[in-house]
Amino acid sequence: MIPSTFFTAPPEWRWLIVSYFFIGGLAGGCFFLAALIDLFGRPEDRPIARLGYYVAFPAVVVSGILLILDLSVPTRFWHMLIESKTLQPMLKPYSPMSLGSWALLIFGGFSFLAFLAALTDAGRLRARWLARFRPPGIVGTLVALIGGTLGFFVAGYTGVLLAVTNRPIWADTPLLGLNFLISAASTSAALLLLLVPRRWWTLPGVHALRRFDVIVLVLELVAIVALVISLGPMARAWLNAWGALLLVGVVIVGILAPLALHVLDGPWRATGARGRSFRRDLATPIAAVLVLIGGFLFRVVIVLSAQGIHA
Repeated sequence: MIPSTFFTAPPEWRWLIVSYFFIGGLAGGCFFLAALIDLFGRPEDRPIARLGYYVAFPAVVVSGILLILDLSVPTRFWHMLIESKTLQPMLKPYSPMSLGSWALLIFGGFSFLAFLAALTDAGRLRARWLARFRPPGIVGTLVALIGGTLGFFVAGYTGVLLAVTNRPIWADTPLLGLNFLISAASTSAALLLLLVPRRWWTLPGVHALRRFDVIVLVLELVAIVALVISLGPMARAWLNAWGALLLVGVVIVGILAPLALHVLDGPWRATGARGRSFRRDLATPIAAVLVLIGGFLFRVVIVLSAQGIHA
């Protein structure tokens, strides 16, 4: 039977929304990883967490701008948060769009505090009181815990947002949120590895980050296979160029090739102990770039392929 989703009009989401999904995932994922490093990592790994906060705040600002620009009337973006007639805050708990808008706004505030604290910690700001917004203090711990939770939500809610629509592919699987979350984790870890200076390669946190990326890439491969299986007959919609892009661009280029490069670079041989270092080659940076390309293409396939299906 042909699902009723074939007879609905597509939302006409294009590159602004694809970029919003990608950059928003990086914002949430990088903050979440930075918070984990701050809360559970070693003191010498704090510079790696700083990188996560440096990425999270600008990324959430850019993602918000992209979301506003995609609105039919961008100047009315505040209608997503405020009721136009009463000017009261408007939150619809049943609406992923409403929840996502508020989460993005509040997460932006926490990421701004962590951003300022990271700048202070690096000696770029002189207001030492800002440093309290990073662990190990009580205030900093709360910022990391609440901001990390919001970042986790922001990284995955876009997939849930698609799943509650009535478009084919999006509405035919319950696994989009999981796939978006795992993809955000892998791309965020890859971006941090790409930004880590070579002189930090001996830090134990870098080794842990590389191991994390390997594990998440394996999970991402499993999640994509499960996604395709869960679509059932609707998976046939990808028997075209979109399916080829998913296989080649996402699975091969974005997952299998980086995994091979991580193995080549010997991530399991480096313990992060003092006096040891990773092999000085380009395997890890190239793998990181490929993961980022694959993560972006995954969103391209998911967002654009469903909108190409018509009655």
